[in-house]
Amino acid sequence: MIAASALPGKYRRYRFLAGAAGWFFFAVHWALQPIHYIEINDYVNVVLVLAVSIFCLIIAHAMLRNYMHYEDAESTLLTITTAAALGSLFYYPFAEIEILNTFLIAVAAKQVVYVLHLFNMPAELVYWNQIELNGHQVRIILACIAIESIAIFMGLIFCVRASAKRTLIAFVASVPVIYLLNLARNVFVVVVTGYDWFGEHTFQIAGRMWVLDSFDIAHNYVAKLGSGIALFVIAYVVMQSLPEHLDVIDPMIRLLRAYVKGDREDA
Repeated sequence: MIAASALPGKYRRYRFLAGAAGWFFFAVHWALQPIHYIEINDYVNVVLVLAVSIFCLIIAHAMLRNYMHYEDAESTLLTITTAAALGSLFYYPFAEIEILNTFLIAVAAKQVVYVLHLFNMPAELVYWNQIELNGHQVRIILACIAIESIAIFMGLIFCVRASAKRTLIAFVASVPVIYLLNLARNVFVVVVTGYDWFGEHTFQIAGRMWVLDSFDIAHNYVAKLGSGIALFVIAYVVMQSLPEHLDVIDPMIRLLRAYVKGDREDA
């Protein structure tokens, strides 16, 4: 994806080939994630990552077609590839470099405890990333930092050409807001888990017993719904600041519709 974004204009055709490879490997990456989410009973993310994997395959195929039948290839594909490359450049150092990973998680865990203390809740940091409240413990991991959402918006903000003022407005309206809202989300999950607000529920589906406790309900469903609504609103504000994205969204919708209808000649 970086190669597809950075190759000079005279190699424009080969940018589509590199991009196709990048999106294909992204599709493979996301297709492997449901195993982890099934293990932790996070079935919302199972659906989401499978949908993302299918989306990546569609983009990979579209870019490969543009390479093979190159005339005036769709620049929208290169724009979203640049957005993915920029977001990945921001995300993967925190995901793969341990010192950055542990630093970010440790800071977030301390901030959650600090906020809980402001509300006179007897939370304790029992380990560098583990918070205890009322005898219940919640472990903070990288996914609890909203780093994925921040990375997505970093890519979206800087993948289009806009004035410094409008870019700054879009940045301030998204990245700091996402971080603060995610801090509130983490506080909510710890409180719900610590005081067992939702209790434990057991039910049977297809002959298998399923158990949902307060953490599962708060983290995997309530918080995800709230996060989804918040990200939608933030995305709207970013689009208002950077209307250049509308020139990307419309062709993308047409592309996806063509694949859904099976009319790939229009894709």
